[in-house]
Amino acid sequence: MNAQRTIRWLVFGILMISFSAAAFAQLGIGISVSFGPPPIPIYEQPPCPGQGYFWTPGYWAWSDDDGYYWVPGTWVMAPVGMYWTPGYWGWDDGAFLWHDGYWGPQVGFYGGVNYGFGYTGEGYYGGEWRGRSFYYNREVENIRNTRITNVYNKTVIVNNNRVAYNGGEGGVSARPNAQQERFAREHHTAAIAAQRQQAREASHNRALFARENQGRPAIAATAKPGDFKTHVVAAREAGGTYHAPNISPREARVKPGENRKPQANRAAENRQAERNQQQAEQQKNEQKNAERGRARQQKTDQQRERQQAEQQKNAQRQQAEQQKNEQRQRAQQQKADQQRERQQAEQQKNAQRQQAEQQKANQQRGRQQAEQRKNEQRQQAQQQKANQQRERQQAQQQKNEERQQAQLQKQQRQEQRQSAPKAEKPNPQREQKPPQQKAQREQKPKPDKGPGR
Repeated sequence: MNAQRTIRWLVFGILMISFSAAAFAQLGIGISVSFGPPPIPIYEQPPCPGQGYFWTPGYWAWSDDDGYYWVPGTWVMAPVGMYWTPGYWGWDDGAFLWHDGYWGPQVGFYGGVNYGFGYTGEGYYGGEWRGRSFYYNREVENIRNTRITNVYNKTVIVNNNRVAYNGGEGGVSARPNAQQERFAREHHTAAIAAQRQQAREASHNRALFARENQGRPAIAATAKPGDFKTHVVAAREAGGTYHAPNISPREARVKPGENRKPQANRAAENRQAERNQQQAEQQKNEQKNAERGRARQQKTDQQRERQQAEQQKNAQRQQAEQQKNEQRQRAQQQKADQQRERQQAEQQKNAQRQQAEQQKANQQRGRQQAEQRKNEQRQQAQQQKANQQRERQQAQQQKNEERQQAQLQKQQRQEQRQSAPKAEKPNPQREQKPPQQKAQREQKPKPDKGPGR
């Protein structure tokens, strides 16, 4: 992985050197004109199209046929890790010279011109690279209607000066510091194809020339380079009063080495030099105050970030503690549920055991009751058999008594016949048994033979 990264950066460095060799000739002094450009117009920034787009501000370019024309600001896909340093017009040796913009790992000197949207005149505060990802400052860049998540907030002190050139009478008095001069001497990458297309399209649009729009272009910015029809933004107002030149654009061009300073301007330069020195001292103090303010703001931002990080850390700790407590509660609840299930199982087991014992006792009681009924039936049968036997014995005894009585009566009759004198034989027809004895014989009950007899 490290080897691939090294190779990638090596190829990127070779490409940078190859591009820089062609672009380096275009850096520094370019076109020279005897009068400066109009002020920077006031306009709104169109929404960022998406992640990775970098804002390049609008500027006044030059045409030998029609003079200054406005190149609208636009969003372009930035080379990874690179920042755009805008070009600027600077007064030098009696003329305004154009200094080309460039891509580099840092933002260099761009004349102290306030181009807006993070370009306050020194440095760039619209965003920053973090590794291979670009993060946008929501206080500066228009990313409200996009799905960009790489954002941060940082307050920027805005310079309200709309002057579009450095030096000369009425120009910005900023000077590059040692670090910015070192950046300017380093190899850089020129404007990419999208930026060149934007400038080319602007040079063909008559409405963008200052002599037509009086410093207030109808197309001040575009959402995408080269597209001057959709998602364009018009200037809300001019950055200042527009003064039309009294010479033609070709007469205003200054050839290399030619000094076309008017005499009045030479005298004014001395006064301007003093004013420039005072303004430089004042700007130096303002820069110190601004740097001190930025340092305080940065310290405040760092403190706020630390507080946010601490709050996030505390929130994560609380969340982790809450999750831990919830897991502990779930474990306790699960343990309680298991214990309750064991108790319920034990109770169910005991209930089943008691039910089985009760069923067994009922079965035993049923057997005892059946045995008892059987014994009672046996006793009843035995009692009934005894009663029947007693009845038979009584009947037999009664029968025997009747037999004995009959024998006794028979014997008495025999004795009576033997003891009585012989007489006429009684007529059998007349002799009748006493009605009482006949009734006794008829009423004599028959013996009960009982069951089975």
